[in-house]
Amino acid sequence: MDPQYTLRLESIEAAINRWLPERIGGESGAAGKAGAFWQKEVFPEIAGADAALMQALTAPGRDLVSRGGKRWRPLLMLLTCEALGGADAALPLAPLVELSHSATLIHDDIEDSSDERRGKPAVHVIHGVDVAINSGSFLYFLAPACIESWAAGLESKEGLSEAEAATAKASIYWLWSGFMRKVHLGQAMDIHWHKNIDIIPTVDDYLAMCNLKTGCLARFAAELGAMVADISARNLGNSGRLLAAWLGSAAEKLGVGFQILDDVKNISAGIPGKKRGDDIVEGKKSLPILLFLQRWPEKKELVLRCFREARAAGIGAKEVEELAAELAASGVLAEAEAQAQALIADAREIFAFSKPSLPWAAESRKLLAGIADLIS
Repeated sequence: MDPQYTLRLESIEAAINRWLPERIGGESGAAGKAGAFWQKEVFPEIAGADAALMQALTAPGRDLVSRGGKRWRPLLMLLTCEALGGADAALPLAPLVELSHSATLIHDDIEDSSDERRGKPAVHVIHGVDVAINSGSFLYFLAPACIESWAAGLESKEGLSEAEAATAKASIYWLWSGFMRKVHLGQAMDIHWHKNIDIIPTVDDYLAMCNLKTGCLARFAAELGAMVADISARNLGNSGRLLAAWLGSAAEKLGVGFQILDDVKNISAGIPGKKRGDDIVEGKKSLPILLFLQRWPEKKELVLRCFREARAAGIGAKEVEELAAELAASGVLAEAEAQAQALIADAREIFAFSKPSLPWAAESRKLLAGIADLIS
């Protein structure tokens, strides 16, 4: 990995850890400082909040975040901001992107009855469903808390008036809440389809779901980076909104490509940290399944039988391997992967596009164009 990516990822990790520390209060040193930060920024209305209680609230989310992850979404946000002349002004908002994503993963694993995530038992398996639901929901509301902290410095650091700072803060809140609604609509589509095994969506339906469920957070990251650059550098003018949408469309392609690759890997080689073929157990209508049925509609009953038997017997069901073998032999796994790579290539091309009239920062622009290679 390019050291320039590593440097930024370390900064992103530090920003995330500030809002979701390993230890909270109860002692001196780093844990004590973390507790003091929480007292001021997260729970200012609770004097002397119990450290053990705060630890219980945050431990499940911290457990998941500490397992790693590519952090490509906050990296995308940061590089978009840098590329448009905003330097590292978006860095304090990295938790807004990553903690929102982590919250979706905790709830997604509960909704899908998944046993594993990132190579370990899923959060709800370790901590219990009740604790995991509450902690996942807390992450959703913890994530935007960093907006307040970021906005507090707009007047002194960026020279904005009080009214301009308030408008900027409200804009970030509206951007985040709008995208989070879309994410949950996409998840609702996915759940509806796999809860009702007989429903077979079209390929276009599937792509619309991916745009919402997975592409949305990537698009949010890019548009957030562009918005912060405009607030910080104030050099985009009337083109700022169009430019944010244009880069957002590239990020959305990147997110959808990432989802399709996940779909393919789940059935073929398997995804590190998850059980191979668990999408079949869940009855997921992924792109390889839909391409298969589009080409051979007469095999619908075979697919539905495998879904039903695998759901009843679990991950070790012979029907998991039966359906996986059918999909591999048909060529649809390769076809789906090619579609994913095409979307990622489109995103790379947009990120790499150069126009002299726009305020690109060349080195950051190069890194932004290369981010596609980190996930494909």
